[in-house]
Amino acid sequence: MDLQKVDLKRPSSETNPEDCKRFKSECKSNVDNITTLNCSYCSGGSAAGGFGCRNSSHNSSYNSSHWSCLTQCADDDSGNSGDSKNGDKKEDEDSDDVDDGTLAFLRIFAPELYEKITMKRMIKRDIIVDRPDVQWTDIANQVKAKRMLQEAVILPLEKPNYFKNIRKPWKGVLMVGPPGTGKTMLAKAVATEKNITFFNVSISTLTSKFFGESEKLIKMLFEEAKTRAPSVIFIDEIDSLCSSRGEPTEHEVTRRMKSELLSHMDGLVSASKSDPAKSIVILGASNFPWNIDNAFLRRLEKRIYVPLPDSKGREELLKLTLRNVDVHSDVDLELISDQLDGYSASDIVVVCRDAAFMSMRKAIKGKTVEQIKAIPMAVMKAPITKDDFNLAIDKCQKTVTEADIKKFEEWNEEYGSSV
Repeated sequence: MDLQKVDLKRPSSETNPEDCKRFKSECKSNVDNITTLNCSYCSGGSAAGGFGCRNSSHNSSYNSSHWSCLTQCADDDSGNSGDSKNGDKKEDEDSDDVDDGTLAFLRIFAPELYEKITMKRMIKRDIIVDRPDVQWTDIANQVKAKRMLQEAVILPLEKPNYFKNIRKPWKGVLMVGPPGTGKTMLAKAVATEKNITFFNVSISTLTSKFFGESEKLIKMLFEEAKTRAPSVIFIDEIDSLCSSRGEPTEHEVTRRMKSELLSHMDGLVSASKSDPAKSIVILGASNFPWNIDNAFLRRLEKRIYVPLPDSKGREELLKLTLRNVDVHSDVDLELISDQLDGYSASDIVVVCRDAAFMSMRKAIKGKTVEQIKAIPMAVMKAPITKDDFNLAIDKCQKTVTEADIKKFEEWNEEYGSSV
C-alpha cells in the first residue's frame, strides 16, 4: 500500500479548520484501519513520516499540521490550557469537549494525551459528585461532628483572612464510628455547600489492573481537585486504602498507591497556606480506624468519633424520619426512642420503614391481587400505631454490639480529637 509522505512541521496559520473536522470524522469512522504515525529525523533537521491506513481507499490527504492542531485542541479542551489556575471557570475545563473522532485519533497517535483525557472523564463520571440534596438539618444530633466539619471546610471559605499562619485550615478530617451512624450523610451535607467540588472516592475507583494506572489516577485526582478548588476529597471506608504498610500480605500495587497518596496529602499543606479559600480537604470515614496506618493518621489531623445516637438524638431522628407519614396519637416517640437504645441511625430508619408498612400488610393479608387493587389508598396509608412500632422493633434487631462500641471508645480515647 502506498503511504503518503508528509513534512512534520508546526501547524501553520493556514490550516483549514474544516479539514480538521473532516480529519476527525475520518478517524472516527476508520479508527480500526489506522495504523501508526512514522517519523524519522535526519541530521539536517527535516522530517518525513506518514499516516498509514490498511484500507487503500482511505489514503489521507491531510498533513501533519492537522495532527498537531488536533492534539493541541484536545489538550486545551481537557483543561490543560494554562489558564486552569483560574478555578472559577470549572465547566470550561472539562474533558467532555473532546469529541469521539479526536479521541479515537489520539488513542493511536498520542496515547499519553489520550490516557490523560480518559482519566479526566472517568474522574468526572465516577468520582465528582453533583450537589446532593442533604442539608445539615436532615442529620439528627451529631453536633460535634457538624461543628468540626464546618470549621474544617465551610469557615475557611467564609473567613479566609482568619485561617492563615498557625490558623491554617485542617488538611484532613477522619470520621470514625460504628456502621450506620451518619458519617456518609455528614459528608454529603458538606457537598451541598456552594462552590465546593465534592470528590467521592472509593478503593474500587482507584484500582486498576494495569501497571502504574492507580498511581496516575491518584495524581490526576489531586490535579483535578486543585483545578476545581475549593474541594473536598471524601474517601469512604478509608481503612481499605490506607491500611498499615509493611504487612506480609501487602501487594506491590497497594504499596505504591499508599506512597502516592501520602505524597499528595503532604502537598496539601502548601496549598492551604497560599489561599485558604482555595484549599483542599481530605475527608475520610472508617468503621475500622485501628487498621489505618499511622502515617495517614498523622495527616488526618482531626479525628472525630461519630457515636450511636443518644436518647435525644434517637427521638429527633424518629421525628425526621416520620415527618412525611401519619402517626397515631397513641405513639409516644420518647418511649419508642428508649426502646431503641443501642440502635444505630440506619437501624432506626429501618424500624420506621418497617412500621410504616404494617398497615398495608394488614390490609392485603389473605386477599387476591384483584381484591388488593380495590383497597382504598386511605386504608393502605393508615396512621402508624404503637403496636406497629412494637412489632417492627421485635423484627428488626440492632446491628452494633456492646463489644463494638467498647472498641471504638477505646480507640477514640487514644487517638480521637476534642471538639
